[in-house]
Amino acid sequence: MEGDCLSCIKYLMFIFNFLIFLGGAFLLGIGIWVLVDPTGFREIVAANPLLFTGVYVILVMGGMLFLLGFLGCCGAIRENKCLLLFFFMLILIIFLAELAAAILAFIFRDHLTRDYFTQELKRRYQGHNNTDVFTSTWNAIMSTFDCCGVNSPEDFDESLFRRIYPHKMVPEICCLRNDLLPRDGVYVSKDECLKGNMLYRYNKGCYTAVVDSFETYIYMAGALAIVVLTIELFAMVFAMCLFRGIQ
Repeated sequence: MEGDCLSCIKYLMFIFNFLIFLGGAFLLGIGIWVLVDPTGFREIVAANPLLFTGVYVILVMGGMLFLLGFLGCCGAIRENKCLLLFFFMLILIIFLAELAAAILAFIFRDHLTRDYFTQELKRRYQGHNNTDVFTSTWNAIMSTFDCCGVNSPEDFDESLFRRIYPHKMVPEICCLRNDLLPRDGVYVSKDECLKGNMLYRYNKGCYTAVVDSFETYIYMAGALAIVVLTIELFAMVFAMCLFRGIQ
């Protein structure tokens, strides 16, 4: 009976880790394709620090999952104690890192408030400066969610942006997405937006826009995180049971 139990754990571990292995290979493939794509997508990603960072996050995640799945599969099917121990240590490190990240997120949650983001935007946002990561990230957020500022376009009052561009009330990224914008059938230039005309700019704050867009996904991400942590705990238990059961 003990042998049958160990055999069941062995094949369950193999199937589970083979799926992890395939998932890691898929993420690695996506990341590598984006970096070497000859059709120009690479330049688009490289020009946007937010996307560029995301590609490397995908590569790292894919590499870790690829290695984790490979070690789990080999350790289980070959009943290799060394590989099983290495698999256990790697997944333990990942588990502790995720746990530490969750604890830090809880501790520093007060820094993710409207006031904090507003102060940082006023202090650091530079408008068209694509070489500044903070500015480029905010431009990507405002472009993606069709929003302006943290709470509203008034967040740019008394800001670094206004000191750099004293004649612009808002950045151009806050203007409606056409070079010429219609008003009562007559087209006017984007200058109306830059002068502060509310009819030709996005007036919704990005804090509300992002929260509204991701409200459902936040709960899904929390549930997914709990599932992943649970799976990792079971994986460590299975690895140790198989490790101890191998003669």
